[in-house]
Amino acid sequence: MRVRRILALVLATATLAGVSALGAVSAAAASSPDISRDDCVAAGGQIVSRPYAGEACALPGGTTPAIT
Repeated sequence: MRVRRILALVLATATLAGVSALGAVSAAAASSPDISRDDCVAAGGQIVSRPYAGEACALPGGTTPAIT
C-alpha cells in the first residue's frame, strides 16, 4: 500500500513538472519577439506608432512586434 502511494506521488509530480514545462515553452512561443525597422520593411510590414508604447511593426499576418 505504501509503495502505491509513493508511486502515485512520483507520477503526479512528474506530470505536474511536464505540464509546467509545456506551459513555459508555449508562452515563450506565443510572445512576439522584437524586430528591427529593416526586418519589418523586408517582411512586408508597416511601421506604426503606438501612444505611450513607441513604434511597432504591423505585419501582414496580424502580429505587431515592438521595434528595437
